[in-house]
Amino acid sequence: MPAFASRFQFVCLLIILLSWLPPVSAEPPVNIGDRRELFLERGLIDQITGDADLRLQKPVAREVVIKFDQPWEGSSSGYHTIIQEGDLYRLYYRGSHIIVSEGKLNTGSHKPYYCYAESQDGIHWSRPELGIVEFKGSKKNNIILEGKGCHNFAPFLDENPDCKPEGKYKALGGLQGEGGLFAFQSADGIHWGLMQEKPVITKGAFDSQNLAFWDSEQKQYRTYYRVFTGGVTDSKTWKPEGDRAIQTATSPDFIRWENVADLVYEDSPSEELYTNQVKPYFRAPHFRIGFPARYIERGWSESMRALPDYERRKMRASSVERYGTAISEGLLMASRDGVHFKRWNEAFLRPGIERPGTWQYGHQFIAENVVQTKSAFEGAPDELSLYAAEDYWHGKGGSLRRYSLRLDGFTALHASMKGGELLTVPITFTGKELSLNFSTSAAGSLYVEIQSAEGDSIPGFAIKDCDELFGDSVDRRVTWNKKSDVSSLAGKPVRLRFRLKDADLFSYQFQN
Repeated sequence: MPAFASRFQFVCLLIILLSWLPPVSAEPPVNIGDRRELFLERGLIDQITGDADLRLQKPVAREVVIKFDQPWEGSSSGYHTIIQEGDLYRLYYRGSHIIVSEGKLNTGSHKPYYCYAESQDGIHWSRPELGIVEFKGSKKNNIILEGKGCHNFAPFLDENPDCKPEGKYKALGGLQGEGGLFAFQSADGIHWGLMQEKPVITKGAFDSQNLAFWDSEQKQYRTYYRVFTGGVTDSKTWKPEGDRAIQTATSPDFIRWENVADLVYEDSPSEELYTNQVKPYFRAPHFRIGFPARYIERGWSESMRALPDYERRKMRASSVERYGTAISEGLLMASRDGVHFKRWNEAFLRPGIERPGTWQYGHQFIAENVVQTKSAFEGAPDELSLYAAEDYWHGKGGSLRRYSLRLDGFTALHASMKGGELLTVPITFTGKELSLNFSTSAAGSLYVEIQSAEGDSIPGFAIKDCDELFGDSVDRRVTWNKKSDVSSLAGKPVRLRFRLKDADLFSYQFQN
């Protein structure tokens, strides 16, 4: 036999042998430990097959929790922040008044103040009489701050373990016309002072709610603030160029800010984003979840004239057209590193059914922070509550409406009755049991298989071994042949294969 023939046969044999070998993943397995994983983006997803996809969920409108009808709150109360601290819910918001008349708009009868309310359940709110700031000759009000930073004061509870008692609460606030963003601190969340006289961030537009928090995953402070894509041409009159956009920066001490970066979005068009509302999700803090307000100038049309409050809308537009014809709504975005975001392009919180106080500029600006509240259904698990503004710039004062979601219920892996599957990338985990947050129809089902990193079902954890799951639970353990213990696989590279039929899967977590 000629030498080239034997070499050819050898190469063919080698190709056949290599084809029998299991595929080797180019990337090392992702260690998720005992983290709760949500379907906010595709970071841990290898493939989705069948009639399944990732689907954005919609908050359910609930009650108006507070009407801003006090004289110091005015018609343009906004930039709300909710802080949950144990059984106490704290609400911070701006009190300011805008008077609209034909061809004219002015800031009304008083300067901006920052106000405070509190609640024991996140639904019923009271205004404590604080006696701190005088308004028209009286300190019988709930104002906590006046002067610098009161356009957009944004406080947070500092979770830095090295935080000093006098800085248990911190905040950013300020405008370009004031010099930039200033750093504030407080021991009790009510009495506030500057950390230094100079602003800590000076480059930006800032005419929005500019947030900060302690990032427990990255061990640093992080801020998100408003910029324009073309910059700001005049620091005194804040003339913008380009679209409204968001930047981020980090700090070791809340004073020195560095690592400035523009947010990067996955598969999203260029849009004007007003607020950002980015914070770590408290049940999965490795996810930074944001609720930016999408701002759209629609101009005059028959549909615009058909929207609520036409006469007031026309009055607002008589000074500046966009004040009457711009519309806003809430979006959802999420990031694992704080810079690169998956932004869902469809609306998370639409303006909703047409009614007075809606479909306006400033409507559906979502408050900073999502909090956990009791369900209205007896015996049901807790839910998430978020809050959004209504009736902004209209009448004597606006209002804040509560919306609810199930825990982790921002997005879901959804499959129709035809069925579908999701396969994760290789992961490693710690824990003894796998818990799911899911919902099925009465006829629906959900199964889980644990595979090797190469994609082979592990004996005892195959689909055929999995006990069928159906129901609607935020914390249900998975069993295979009536056993839930997965500790023998902890620390080993594995994949998870989810098979669904007429079901939604919101999150999964390995637990002890």
